[in-house]
Amino acid sequence: MLLDAASVWSKAWPILFAILFFGVIILIHELGHFTVAKLSGIKVNEFAIGMGPKLLSFGKGETKYSLRLIPMGGYVQMEGEDEASEDERAFNQKPVWKRFLVVIAGAVMNIILGLVLVAILLTQQNLIGTTQIAGFHENASSQSSGLQEGDVITHINGTSVWSDRDISFLMARDRDGVIDFTVKRDGQKTELKNVKFDTREVDGQTVITFDFIIIGENKTFWNVLKTSFLETASMARLVWLSLFDLVTGRFGLSDLAGPVGTVSVIAEATTSGGFLNALSLMAFITINIGVFNLLPIPGLDGGRLSVSYTHLRAHETELH
Repeated sequence: MLLDAASVWSKAWPILFAILFFGVIILIHELGHFTVAKLSGIKVNEFAIGMGPKLLSFGKGETKYSLRLIPMGGYVQMEGEDEASEDERAFNQKPVWKRFLVVIAGAVMNIILGLVLVAILLTQQNLIGTTQIAGFHENASSQSSGLQEGDVITHINGTSVWSDRDISFLMARDRDGVIDFTVKRDGQKTELKNVKFDTREVDGQTVITFDFIIIGENKTFWNVLKTSFLETASMARLVWLSLFDLVTGRFGLSDLAGPVGTVSVIAEATTSGGFLNALSLMAFITINIGVFNLLPIPGLDGGRLSVSYTHLRAHETELH
């Protein structure tokens, strides 16, 4: 009986851990909206974590706080947010710039959380990655077709390289193993066309063999700080590049994961790679949620930003 319980727990705890992680991401996002709304003098009717039926709720002051059954979302319900209100503290009665700050606050908090997690992860590494080539594996195809030891990679297929994370991601987007590089060599910008890499098939996908090694630097406060910002920016840009790949057909909808799929991925990462691996995935997810929420899509924060911008333009037109 004890053995069965241990077996069930070993399978259950990574999922519970993943749900907790996802819950933290949602909580941080909604706290961003809530805090800035309160600071802006906006009346908040409800602060909810989760969706669906209520598990528990309580009131404090003018706001009701609730925990709901499905841990896959949350919301901050403000007076005058979805319909007109005459209350002077309503969302719709506030200046556009205050509404703008309230709307972006959730996404900004997600990105800040990601930045903090990236910084924590970097402090756990022995060395900080750079974008400079330290050397090559034996018989490296990329070396024989243009790359050299000491090259600092600045662009891959025309896209800027901000961090060592960009190198692996941008190369992984390539399909034929023939890549254009821009490098800084001996202080000069050098264009390298058609640098060849060996490829192999993995589960029906063509995968590039990385045949060079990058230089790692000893940790200092400043390079950890700098790299934290650069890696966060790299992860944020990945959202736009992934959307471009989706629209152009490079990847299909089957390659995307919704909330349930996300929880499964985090649980798998926790089981196979331990806490730091899960933390890395959490940083990636929270940054992507932050950026994705700013897209001008109805139902997302970016959609609400578009509405606020439209109201601002209409107001300016009336003044003129």
